[in-house]
Amino acid sequence: MKILMTASELSPFASTGRLGRDVSALAYSLRRLKHEVSVVIPLHRSVRENARIKKTGVKFSVSVGNARYLTEIFETSAPDGTQVFLVARDEFFDRSGLYGNDSGDYQDNSARFIYFTKCALELARRMDPSPEVVHAHGWQTALSGIFARESKLAARTVFTPHGLEFQGNFWSYDFSLTNLPGEYFGAGGLEFYGSLNFLKSGLLFSDLVIMPSERFAAAAQTPTYGCGLEVVLREQSGKLYGIPDGHELENWAPETDAALPFKFGKKNPAARSGNLQPLEELMEWEPGAEATCVSFACASPGVDIFLASLDRLLAHNVRAVLFGDPGHENLRALETAIRKHQGRFTFVRDYPEETVRLALGAADFVVIPGPADPSSPWLLRAMAYGCAPIAHQCPGLFQFVTEFQPGSGSGNGFLFNLSTTDALIDACRKAIAAKSQEDSRIQIVKAAMAQDFSVGASALAHERIYAGLLGKSVTKRKAA
Repeated sequence: MKILMTASELSPFASTGRLGRDVSALAYSLRRLKHEVSVVIPLHRSVRENARIKKTGVKFSVSVGNARYLTEIFETSAPDGTQVFLVARDEFFDRSGLYGNDSGDYQDNSARFIYFTKCALELARRMDPSPEVVHAHGWQTALSGIFARESKLAARTVFTPHGLEFQGNFWSYDFSLTNLPGEYFGAGGLEFYGSLNFLKSGLLFSDLVIMPSERFAAAAQTPTYGCGLEVVLREQSGKLYGIPDGHELENWAPETDAALPFKFGKKNPAARSGNLQPLEELMEWEPGAEATCVSFACASPGVDIFLASLDRLLAHNVRAVLFGDPGHENLRALETAIRKHQGRFTFVRDYPEETVRLALGAADFVVIPGPADPSSPWLLRAMAYGCAPIAHQCPGLFQFVTEFQPGSGSGNGFLFNLSTTDALIDACRKAIAAKSQEDSRIQIVKAAMAQDFSVGASALAHERIYAGLLGKSVTKRKAA
């Protein structure tokens, strides 16, 4: 497939964080799957300073409101070989910062990225052969879907928000800069509480929207996580797709983790057991536990259920540690648990990362007592370290956790549906019983570590989504 990605950043040329790195990694991984991928970004000052650029000979004009701007397209190559097109317009992009300076955001950001997005789509129209998919990244290029629709561009459009906090909100008068028909500025269009909202446009008018996971996509449709756009997201739920991006696993690998006395991995999971004694000594636990658990106060809203379950859980000869701040409302229950279960339960409020790494590389289970955080960082890290989840069933969790079946070895965790201590304890009992079986013990560790959240796996998922959008079939294969 021929794919054109549009973004305001691309590592290493111009990047403020994850956006530039994610676009670069995805483009490269798709190219390794033999797709023809190009990226178009603005010709920022940092790009001029850090890349060898050349003219393409392509020039055209685009309108931004009442003004018409001549555009020149340059070209360079990323270190990994990805073709990169550069939209040049010095008055918009020859600046010290990508989006602002010490005084704040640039006041003309709406004009800058309306201009850039129009140029990117005009470039797509002139490419030969034309791209089959235009994949826009971030609020800066979120207008790609509506501009493609209005200009009848043949390519299908995909949009990845890369978060909902930053939406590209601008005053209503900037709508005139889009040159779109006036009916698009309304509740069913780009208007959002009287403002122009780029991100809303991407959700409404792109053919497909890709979220960081199905768990994130589900949670984003609620007021707690939707950043005000939850109603729009619910209305567009049919075209939301979740692909785990694995960014929470950067620098988290049990094969090389210096915090683990005994390194291990998918090929030698049995070596993991050597980390238990160092953890017991660090936590000052009594030895000889049937199972060990770790939980994170920040991972879900169910800390009260976890603390209320400790009496019954620890009666099964279990050891447990809770990391993080449980909130003022849980302090009394926490203090009681610390007094009652000394030698079996440990609370660590301000935890060194090395301590968490050791805990994840030694404990049997990670307890997620309430709906998992949309980004699920501790769940993903625990599973990567062979720590099987005991988790509250919630929308989108299926992409990470399915019920472990001792007979077949399928599944990778233990689930419960009700937010009650009884339900949590029942799931813990199932987990402990499975772990006590010799043939299941290593199976559980392997199953937890089996899922692939790498960039290569993400690229395969993107490939399937693109193909479905285009009505094509793809051969099932492993991540490159």
